[in-house]
Amino acid sequence: MSRGRGGDGGRPKRPTMVDVAREAGVGLRTVSRVVNNDPTVGPENLAKVEAAIKALNFQPDERARQLRTGVTGAIGAAVRRIAETNPVLAAIEQTARATGLTLLASSTDFDEARERDILISMCRQRLDGIIIEPIGDNHDYLQPEVAAGMPLVSVDQPINGIAADCVMSDNAAGIGMAFHHLHQHGHRRIAYIGDSERVLAGRERAMAFRAALLAHGLPVDGLVHPGDITAEQVSTALDTVLHGPAPATALITGNMNTTIAVLRRLGRTAAAQLAIVGFDEVPLADLMHPALTVIAQDTAQIGRTAVDLLRARIADPSREVQTIVVPVALQVRGPGAMPV
Repeated sequence: MSRGRGGDGGRPKRPTMVDVAREAGVGLRTVSRVVNNDPTVGPENLAKVEAAIKALNFQPDERARQLRTGVTGAIGAAVRRIAETNPVLAAIEQTARATGLTLLASSTDFDEARERDILISMCRQRLDGIIIEPIGDNHDYLQPEVAAGMPLVSVDQPINGIAADCVMSDNAAGIGMAFHHLHQHGHRRIAYIGDSERVLAGRERAMAFRAALLAHGLPVDGLVHPGDITAEQVSTALDTVLHGPAPATALITGNMNTTIAVLRRLGRTAAAQLAIVGFDEVPLADLMHPALTVIAQDTAQIGRTAVDLLRARIADPSREVQTIVVPVALQVRGPGAMPV
């Protein structure tokens, strides 16, 4: 048997089960049973095959196993951004690895067309399941895949038009905590800058903030600024809330990217003079001066729950669809408690 290059001078020939059977002096079926951990293989044949596998450095063809069993041992994750810190993706990866799953992740970059291309590609690869951090408004194109048995779980918001398990943070409760914290310390001109309301989390947080203003008999006009997080949008919002006839004394930011953009725009001196509570942890928030008070999402729990839901769906495709809301927590560190 040749273990060198093929006759066409191409890549080295990988040993096959036929080669292992010849080396061990047993039938091909016996090799197949050993490779697939069949407990009925006798100890003598088992020893022969294992010795041949070691001698030839044989590796089972994973693609053939996938075709035979319909199980890949891999799941996909389509998230909005990988380049930046993504603690939920980190938790998904850690949990997947601990349960013997390989994670294939790709970034949609908040682009609906890119999201569609990635998800269709993942479906065609016949992964065991896919975790999605949705950005598109319409996911009807996934319905045939779901009907064919592809398990899906969404993170942060449900998948529009698809009955799929979902895990998300308690957005309204988080905004309520932030508002109550600031109001308790005497602030009556509290403003909000957050993500676009086309994203469910952005919509729920903005709505919860408006509801908090109204519940306390405070005006809404000029104090609520959701939108795509750009330097221009954040700058315009800050100019409105800080330099009008009745400037805000406190600010709630709707997510980590908004918080960072706001701090950049304000600069250290101006930021230190404004009571700020950010939704989402910010890297090194506890080392800032003054330290930043935040509404912390339990990203580790979100990631673990997403994988658990996916594994449960793989095991029982007919189980009832679940939406799990994970609690958030107020982390008081400083400027959020600054009195007026």
